[in-house]
Amino acid sequence: MAEYEMVREIQNLCPNNQMRDIFFDEVETDDPEGYVRDFLKGKAVEISSQTGQGGAVTVYASCDGLTQKFVFTPI
Repeated sequence: MAEYEMVREIQNLCPNNQMRDIFFDEVETDDPEGYVRDFLKGKAVEISSQTGQGGAVTVYASCDGLTQKFVFTPI
């Protein structure tokens, strides 16, 4: 299994608040998109992903009216 540093960024929809909630974690997975689906299990989720340089994977999840960005960077 591949090891990644995962950065989860949640867009803040509050007026006059431009800050975002950001969380860091180390995860092991061979399927970053599947990891996000399991992480947000039980919710209606729309997911799209992009693969970047060096094997980094960015997964965008739209869930409960919020857009979340998960960036998986290989360790």
